[in-house]
Order: sequence, then C-alpha cells, then structure tokens
Amino acid sequence: MSLSHDQLIAWRHDLHRNPEFGFDEHRTARFVADQLRALGMDVTEGVGGTGVVATLRRGSSNRAIALRADMDALRITEATGLPHASRSPGLMHACGHDGHTVMLLGAAALLAHEGGFDGTIRFVFQPAEEWGRGAQAMVDDGLMTRFPFDEVFGLHNMPGLPLGHLETRAGAIMSAEDIFEITLTGQGGHASRPHTIREAMVPACALVLELQTIVSRRLDPGATAVVSVTEMLTDGTRNALPGTARILGDARSFTPQVSARIEAEMRRIAQGVAAAHGLEMQLGYSREFVPLVNDSALAEAVLDAARPVSVATGTRAAPMTASEDFARFLDHVPGCFAFIGNGETSAPLHAPNYDFNDAALAHGLQVHAAIARARLPEAGA
Repeated sequence: MSLSHDQLIAWRHDLHRNPEFGFDEHRTARFVADQLRALGMDVTEGVGGTGVVATLRRGSSNRAIALRADMDALRITEATGLPHASRSPGLMHACGHDGHTVMLLGAAALLAHEGGFDGTIRFVFQPAEEWGRGAQAMVDDGLMTRFPFDEVFGLHNMPGLPLGHLETRAGAIMSAEDIFEITLTGQGGHASRPHTIREAMVPACALVLELQTIVSRRLDPGATAVVSVTEMLTDGTRNALPGTARILGDARSFTPQVSARIEAEMRRIAQGVAAAHGLEMQLGYSREFVPLVNDSALAEAVLDAARPVSVATGTRAAPMTASEDFARFLDHVPGCFAFIGNGETSAPLHAPNYDFNDAALAHGLQVHAAIARARLPEAGA
C-alpha cells in the first residue's frame, strides 16, 4: 500500500479538524490503529492510556528501533480561518502533532510496501506530550519490555526552518521544564485602607521582578536557564485589596544542578519578600520534563541518513529552551530527536494562527524511512 500526497493531506486535515487533548486522543488513536492494521501490522492500542504501538518485521536481524510521533493537541482557540480548522472549541493542533502523526503513518505505509530494511520497527504513537506525561505513561505501561527496541528516533516540525531542511545536534538539544506555584497569604481588605491590612498584591508584583534575578544574578552566566512567570491570580476585586496572591510559571534548564539551584533561590527570595511584608509563603515546585540529550553517534547517523532525502542537513548552533517528553525514552535507550522545516513564513508553534505545512509531510516520512533503513540495513546494503 503506497500513499499519494493527496491522501496524506486528507488524513492530516481530518486530524486537524478533530483535535484531542492529552490522554483524550481516542478518535485519533482509533484512526491511527485502523490505518496501521490496514497495512497488515501487529497493532496494540491503549498503551499508556491512548498510545498506539505497531510492529513491522523484515528479514532475520534481531535488532529493533522505534520511530515515535505525538498525537495530542493544545487548549488553544484556533484563529487560522482555514477550511480544515478545528471543530472542537478551545482545542487546536497548534504544535503540528497532526502532521507528525501523518508523517509516521506515511513512513509506515512506505516501509510496509517497499521494505528495504532488516529487523524490527516499532511505530510508537504517543499521547499527552504537551503536558509531559505521555512518554512516561507508555514506559510505565511496559513499553520497553512489551515492545523492546534498541534505539528511538523522533521528528518535530520547526517554523522558520526552510522546507526540506533537517537540523539536530549531539548532546543536549532541549531543556528540562520545572513548574512552580508560589502562594502569598496575608489579610485582604478595603482598597481605601491598605495600612490596616496585609495585602498581597504589591508584594506579589515585587516578587515577580525579584524572581528575574535568579538567572541574571544567582546563576553562572555560562549556564543556560530561563525563569518565567506566566500567571498571577488573586482574590481581590475592584475595591478590595487581595489577601492571597498565587504566582505561577516555569523554569528551564539543562542540568539537575541548575534546576536545584533555581528552586533553592526561588524559595529564598519568596520567603524574604513574604517576611518583609508580613505574609506567609508556600512554594510548590515540580519537575515535569527532563533535558533531552541526543546520543552523539546517533545524531551523526541521523544527519547522514537524512542527507539523500533532504535539501540540507545541519547541526543546531545552540540548545533550545523548549521541552519535549521524548526525553523520557532516552532514559532507557539511546536515540536522537531532530527538527524538519515547516517553512520560513510559518506562524510560531503554540500560536492560534499556526498550521502544519502540508508540503513537509513527504519530507518527514522520507526522513523516518531513511533512518529506519540506515539503522536496520539489509545485508550488502
């Protein structure tokens, strides 16, 4: 079964119109499983919740690799105005996971039809990447023992990178993500009498600014890190000063040492601000994503495999402070994560006007297939 480009586009548009949030990808998983079964593959659904794993074998080699795609959408209201725009209010494929899913389905069809490899390929369709739970859920559900593989590879589209281009790097390529929530608690009251209460708004505003000194003044300038406050919530109203303020955000880093230093400095600063204003402080700090560290030899192997099917390949100059839970698979086997171009005029990822570029589908599936054939070569190839 070989697929036309029009068929790939039709699949991608169907998935885009019907986005599903992490662990709710029931329709998407059924669609994926149906297509893989039509290719004659051994398919298992419900891995790690809504994950799908398909197995394709050729030849006699005992080696196995995994090719992975993510399936979930984001809680963003789409603003593209396209004919295939989301039909689910408040949900959209704003990161291109619809394209990633179809690229891997296309690669599965190509490899099932043409072969060209010796060994076993696991096609891993993962749920809930966006909130960093899906990969670990699949691992916890026995992915590595039920469907063993020696190496794992993944692709992600990249706005701004020209179509047909591929980039990756050896070592750390994407950062860890830590989530924090700081709660300041005092005594709210009438907006006209701030001297009689212990309001939380002004201290919270001061704390937001002080948190920025963690990166600028407390960390080694050579350490890459970001601390971002993304929300501030209070119990105040137009004429009442709040007695409680919640400050939420995330922190990005590439080493456990930097992550630990950020948490320690955040706690010290927050306690100091709270004490200065007579407030109580609570800090919740969790580590959601671990750093994504590519195997050096496999990064070079991906670049070599992709050159015949890419306009250009290259190594990213610096690691990215975005996060990816593909990194959880790399705790168990070596692998490589790479980026393919979504076009120089593409809207940014996670933007309401973003759309995966259909012209990238063919390139992505060819890269997947090229990696599989390079890592599982036929005798004499």
